[in-house]
Amino acid sequence: MTDAQPNTPSLPDDSGTSWPPVAVPGQPSGSPAPSADVDRDDAPASPPQTTGAEILDDLRAQIKRYVAMPSGEAVTAVALWVAATHLQRAWQHAPRLAIVAPEKRCGKSRLLDVVTETVHNRLITVNASAAAIFRSIDGEDPPTLLVDEADTMFATGKAAEKNEEVRGLINAGHQRGRSTLRVSGPEHQVQEFPTFAMAALAGIGDLPDTIMDRAVVIRMRRRAAGEKVASFRTGRDTPALNAVRNRLRAWLEPLYTLAMEMEPPMPVEDRAADTWEPLVIVADLAGGDWPALARTACRTMTDYEAGQDEEGGLRTRLLVGIRRAFAAVGDPAVLSTRLLLESLNADKEAPWAEYGASGLTPRGLQLLLKPYGIGSANRRFPDGTQAKGFARNQFLDTWARYCPEPKPADRPAVPTAGLLPDTAL
Repeated sequence: MTDAQPNTPSLPDDSGTSWPPVAVPGQPSGSPAPSADVDRDDAPASPPQTTGAEILDDLRAQIKRYVAMPSGEAVTAVALWVAATHLQRAWQHAPRLAIVAPEKRCGKSRLLDVVTETVHNRLITVNASAAAIFRSIDGEDPPTLLVDEADTMFATGKAAEKNEEVRGLINAGHQRGRSTLRVSGPEHQVQEFPTFAMAALAGIGDLPDTIMDRAVVIRMRRRAAGEKVASFRTGRDTPALNAVRNRLRAWLEPLYTLAMEMEPPMPVEDRAADTWEPLVIVADLAGGDWPALARTACRTMTDYEAGQDEEGGLRTRLLVGIRRAFAAVGDPAVLSTRLLLESLNADKEAPWAEYGASGLTPRGLQLLLKPYGIGSANRRFPDGTQAKGFARNQFLDTWARYCPEPKPADRPAVPTAGLLPDTAL
């Protein structure tokens, strides 16, 4: 890619803190600029310092060495997420890392191995209770929670119901200040337990929507015949990963105050911005190509997940289908319920067939639209007839909020049919 100038935020004039050399591309980490009155030829030679960008480059190389990642954006996201764990105390939100795959042998556990050896203060579990998890979280120095085989906790309705408390804990821990209360001790006193901690979860299939919505999602895939990665042996390979972890800690820990004050420009909004902001801040601190790489990964991956939600979210898919039904007949001011249902049920790939032998019914349509405050009413049509139907302007605000059409500038310039998840154009 072409070199991009980092978009580094500036501190307030009265902050009393200057931008550290580590955030300036090409400037050694923690090394002050040479004084003008120093004769460079006479100055003693000092060992070269490592910049934050170089440390992230090394981490990215280690990830690619052992794991066949789905895209360059996914590698960037994982590297930045790992680095962000070393500054957890600075963040307002603790992004989750959801490592999911459609089936086994897609590399998700191997990626979790690499993550485990490079994050801050790892806390590994396969199937822990909510009580065990929140009693392991230190509010002053949160661990990084790592959960493998997460699909066993949420894959079935019975398992999900059993682990509802764990899901609530993982969701609450995304935002600082969401503690859980328990009665404990011989005197049965109410005790407050912190929940804030970054977490990575790996499993087959999507995790619950509330977790995915708070996560940087890495969609793994099985290696193709030509994709080669190095074998991973714990005794042989963890020392190199631990060395990267130690370099990350040494680089980032002194930047805690600065990182806490930064509010970088973000390419996304709302919860996606909350989730990705720590990663973007780390990239801005590193400098080099990383600020541009981080924002590209953020936009590409969140756009893909928004598309997944459009296809998978039942109500969102219904809204999109209704918009298409109006467009198919020229966007009239009103459309009868009968014609709308015919259009929706004509889509054989839509889930409406599951609603009965005839597909989606008027009653089923009303129930799905009720949360948006939209309902049918008697309408008069241009030919003078009256029938139950919907006005197009009933949906305009809901479409804009829940399934906005891409802006012309956001539309890809080339066909994307062959692109894989998380793959940039």
